This record gives sequence, C-alpha cells and structure tokens, in this order.
Amino acid sequence: MTTREEVARKAGVSVAAVSYVLNNKPGVSDATRQKVLEAIRELDYKPSHAARTLKTKKTNQLTVFVNYLGDAFEAGILNHLEMESRMFGYFVNFQTYHPEREEELRHFMAGRIDGVFLLGQSLRPETLETLHKAGIPVISVMKPVEPGPVTAFVDIDWTASLQKTIRHLKSEGHLRIGLMANLSETHAHRTRTLAFRQAMKAEGLPFGETDILSGGGRLEAAKAAMLDYIRIGRLGEHTAFVAASDLMAIGMLTACRESGIAVPDRLAIAGCENVLMTLQTTPTITVLDYPRPEASVAAVRLMVEAIRGEPVASRLFDSRLLVRQSTHMGG
Repeated sequence: MTTREEVARKAGVSVAAVSYVLNNKPGVSDATRQKVLEAIRELDYKPSHAARTLKTKKTNQLTVFVNYLGDAFEAGILNHLEMESRMFGYFVNFQTYHPEREEELRHFMAGRIDGVFLLGQSLRPETLETLHKAGIPVISVMKPVEPGPVTAFVDIDWTASLQKTIRHLKSEGHLRIGLMANLSETHAHRTRTLAFRQAMKAEGLPFGETDILSGGGRLEAAKAAMLDYIRIGRLGEHTAFVAASDLMAIGMLTACRESGIAVPDRLAIAGCENVLMTLQTTPTITVLDYPRPEASVAAVRLMVEAIRGEPVASRLFDSRLLVRQSTHMGG
C-alpha cells in the first residue's frame, strides 16, 4: 500500500506539503499542489478518509443535485465534477432534485456532507440559510434564476453567447426566430430564456410570448410541442428556432423528420450545449459549445477554496458557436 512518504518522494516535496494538499489547507503553492495531485494519481494513493474525518470533523462527501440523469449535458457535468473532486480527496454522490422534497433533503444533508453542487436549481431561501449556518458551501454549475446566497456559481455569459447564434441565423436570412424553452421557474433553463429575450432585443429582432414553445427540457416534450406546432398550421410563423437545451433541439429535429419538414430548408434549428448526440443526428445540429470540463474544474476549485474558508467569486466563461448542417444552407 502506498504511503504518504512515498507520495512526497514522488512529488519531490515534504510530507507536510502532502498533508496540506490532502487536507485542503492553504500553505502550498499551486505548482506544489499540482505535483502532489499528479503523484497521488500516478501512485494510486488512497488516503484514510476515516482518520481524516475524525481529525478534521469533515466527511469528505459532496452532493450534486441533478435535474434529469437522462440529459447527457448534466450527466457530463456530473462526470467531470466527480473526477475533479476525487483529485482533492472527495467522494461525490448525487440526488435527483425535486422542489417538493427540498425540506426532506435539507434535514438529510445536515452533518453528512461538506458541500453542495447545484446544476442551476434555485433552492428556497430557508434551505440556503440552513446550509450557510451549517458551514456547507453551495456552488452552482449554471447560474440559478434566483442566485440568492449561493456561495458562487460558474456559467457562460448566456446573453453574449446567444447573440452569436442569433447573428449567425440573421446571416442566413432568418428574422423570425422562436425559442423552444423550459418554462420551469426554478430550472437553470429559465436563465437561458431571459438571456435569449435580451439577445433578440440587442439584435433588433421582435420576440414575444407567442414566439416561445414549451419543451420542458426533455426530448419527448419538445418533440410533442413541435408536432403540435406543425399540426395546427403554425409552420411558417418562424423560419428558425433556438432550443434552450440540446435534448429539446433533438426533439424538434425528430418532429420535423417525422412530419416531412426539411431542416434547414424549411426550418433551421440550433442548440446550445454541444452534447455528443448533436453530431450524430441528420442533419448535425448547430450548437453553442458549453465548456463543461473547464466549468466543472472551476466549480470544484471554488468548492475546495470555500470549504477551506477562503473567499471565492463567481466565474463566467466564453463559448464558441459551432455552425453545422441544421442552420447552414451551404450544407
């Protein structure tokens, strides 16, 4: 079994430095911390979490609230959070978030975890206050609609990012652009809806309530909403749609295929996350490239710093527009 001393020799640092890293304490440089983490990974060192818990009163457990595990975007974030947290000696568990069970979860978490990751959910003020009083940081990947007293969040600048999508659609001749949205008041997708409205205004294009379809964040619901849109004769009101999630974009594309609606000839469709499935559809789907690995790593670093008692600040990342077949008439 690998020892702490062997990790120190491998990293070329003192045993004390290894202890600082394992216990998530300040006092070592980022370069030294990285050397120790690399040595831990290479030697497959397994620290005694039971002993550390007794000494530090920490559980080395982090919880992630997920909305829907069938969403490849959220599953990817969960995977990145788990891998990065493991590098700092934390175990990650997840709970599917249901607003009606929030009080139950609040009592369950007390004394059992060191931190909570949100995937953009807006927790009730009393829940956030309970976690704050217990010294449990709350870090969100994706900005909640109502951030409240969350410790910090990481996300992209949705208004600026969606402006890139809208400008591209305008360059393809689209001036009547709709949105397939998730209208839940507590879901992070609502932040995207608000940002889309701002982006359309900034680009000088009209946008109102009749330009929104409700897809509930799911492939099946978005498909049903699009089929209904086609069935009642609304096709033609818009020449393009942006979906607030890639699952909903795929649902729209499926509805168009089943209805004999050519994409992008009769209707252009764009997503906003860049999950793998958007490269496997016919046509491939134009998307914003959400930097999941970078955002997840940043979220874990913020969590570790917050647990240490260090000040933390929210971060916004840039995103690229990946133009593919679903919006580009050139193929």
